[in-house]
Amino acid sequence: MRRTLDARNVRTFGAAMLSSALMCSGLMCSGAALATEGYFQNGYGARQKALAGAGVADGKDATAASLNPAGIVRAENELDVSASIFNPNREFTGSGGPGFTPDGRIESDKKFFLVPNVARNWKIQDNAMFDALTLTMYGNGGMNTSYGEARGGSGSPCAGMPAGIYCGGPAGVDLQQILLSAAVAKKFGNVSVGVAPILAVQIFEAKGLGAFAGASSDPSNLTNRGKDVAVGFGMRAGVEVALAPNVRFGLAGNTPIWSQSFDKYRGLFAEGGGFDIPASVQTGIAVDLNPAVTVMLDYKHIWYSGVASIANPSTDLLLGHQLGAANGPGFGWKDVDVIKMGIEWRTSQKLTLRAGYAYNTQPVQSADVMLNLLAPGVTQHHLTGGMSYKMTSKVDLELAGMYAPRTHVKGTELGNPAHQIDASMSQFEVTMGVKYRFGQ
Repeated sequence: MRRTLDARNVRTFGAAMLSSALMCSGLMCSGAALATEGYFQNGYGARQKALAGAGVADGKDATAASLNPAGIVRAENELDVSASIFNPNREFTGSGGPGFTPDGRIESDKKFFLVPNVARNWKIQDNAMFDALTLTMYGNGGMNTSYGEARGGSGSPCAGMPAGIYCGGPAGVDLQQILLSAAVAKKFGNVSVGVAPILAVQIFEAKGLGAFAGASSDPSNLTNRGKDVAVGFGMRAGVEVALAPNVRFGLAGNTPIWSQSFDKYRGLFAEGGGFDIPASVQTGIAVDLNPAVTVMLDYKHIWYSGVASIANPSTDLLLGHQLGAANGPGFGWKDVDVIKMGIEWRTSQKLTLRAGYAYNTQPVQSADVMLNLLAPGVTQHHLTGGMSYKMTSKVDLELAGMYAPRTHVKGTELGNPAHQIDASMSQFEVTMGVKYRFGQ
């Protein structure tokens, strides 16, 4: 059943938007800490996660709005809700001569994070502007590390200073990014086009960095200031084209999400606390090998180089550049290129099986490994799988799992080549979702 856009539906849209905003507030407390493609998730919702984030040319449900809003024209009147348990295992090992950072193997605390995702799609009838509207709330990504009172080895320059990996007490960061969007899409023959304005809320906190006060442009706003909130705006747009009855092409991208600065940390992040969300683009093709099997191949690029606080080399500290300054040191991340492959097998009217694989280039450079102990987004290979089971005419149960094998980046301490650091991470994730169809 298709719905018309009348006053009652307008009220429904408004209520749903308010509900999404309230759920977004709840997500701020979820402790989402993601680091798959750098610090971006590789998929949103159970279906995308099972396909390793492939499917820019194969939108089929409400969560397509977060990947390619053009795909929502093929979604039903539905509500998709999912929750992921994410388990990133972050650690590093110090060796060699005495160093500013500790010797031995050090693990980050806090192993499990809850990551929710909500999307509601409406099919719209007799509207000249659009055929579908979707409200979504999802975590874009983030980073979290929490190191205890580790101490340097014999001869460490941190003697007499607070115990911590940076000689400033327990250290770490917590970055959460929550996106709320309203996507609309229209179909013109074999071409579908969609746009989605985005409201972003970022929450950040850093601790244990007091030893860097002498290298900060604003040491009173460097560390241990508690949580800070920044709001930003951006746009996602996309197109999906049916090249043949069984072949589709998709292209979608995000503008940068231009954000307020983190005022409490303007002595840490370059450009006085600046931390925009990078732009990205994804393109791909989907082919129905037969009525039951679809394969997908996607390419994605993330412009981490467009955000100074992420891209500026940490080695600029050795050149006298101050943290928080316009040319202040950052994490030294490079842009990321991602290849994604997915397959979906509709084994029966009730059961669908999915699998995927994604590979991304390494954003973290060996010269920047010391500062990236705070943000070790080093994983590169992601193996995924999942399923969907139609329990009733209205309800589907969806499951997805992801495994990222441990990846290492090795380098030396800033200004101390005798002390080696090996940063690494592996990841596990399990997602459970429910799809509810209205009007069935």
